[in-house]
Amino acid sequence: RISMQDKIQDEISRHGLAKSHIIILDALLKLRQVCCDPRLVKSAKLSKKIESAKLDELSDLTQTLIQENRRILIFSQFTEMLKLIEDTFHEKNIAYVKLTGQTKKRQEVVQAFQEGDVPVFLISLKAGGVGLNLTAADTVIHYDPWWNPAAENQATDRAYRIGQNKQVMVYKLVAKDTIEDKILLMQERKNQLIQGVLEHQTNAKFGISESEIKDLFAQI
Repeated sequence: RISMQDKIQDEISRHGLAKSHIIILDALLKLRQVCCDPRLVKSAKLSKKIESAKLDELSDLTQTLIQENRRILIFSQFTEMLKLIEDTFHEKNIAYVKLTGQTKKRQEVVQAFQEGDVPVFLISLKAGGVGLNLTAADTVIHYDPWWNPAAENQATDRAYRIGQNKQVMVYKLVAKDTIEDKILLMQERKNQLIQGVLEHQTNAKFGISESEIKDLFAQI
C-alpha cells in the first residue's frame, strides 16, 4: 500500500488524474488481490510464509455449511484465486465442481451440482453471471467483492431462478480495514463508482475525484 500510495501521488502530480488511470487501476487491482491471497500479486516481494486469512475463513465456513447440509456457490473474479481455493479444498477433502470461461463440458458440471453429486460449486464471476439455473443452491459466497453491485447481484441470482423453493443465504467476505472496506464505504456514499475502477476498463472515464483516489491508498 505504501509503495503504491507514493507511486500514485507522483503520477497524478506529474500527469494529472485523467492521464493516470492506467497506473491507478493497476494499483487498485494489486491491493484487491492481496486481500484475497498474497500469492496473486506476482510482482510483490512477499514471504512465501504469508497466508491468506480470507482463504482460511472460507475453508472453515465452507466446512461448517457442508455439515449443515447446505449447497454452496462460491464466486470469485479471479480464476487464479479459484485454483488456490481448489488446492485448499483438496487438502480438506471438500468435494466441488468448477466453472470458468475455460470449462468445456459446462452442462456436465452444472448437472453434477444440481443432482447433488457435490456440495460446492466454484464459479468465476464472468462465467457465472448469466445463463445458469442453479436452484439446488441455498448458499452463495462472494469471495472477493465485485465492485459493480449489479454484476454481483446478477451472479447471486443464479440461485434465485424459477423453481427455487429454499431460503438462500448470501455471504460476502470482506477484509477488514483494507481497500475492500474502503470501497464498500464509498459505495454507500455514492450510488455508483466509476466503471473503470470497478471493472478496470482502461478506456473508461473517471467518475471519482483525486481526493477519493488518495483516500483509497491512505493509511487505514
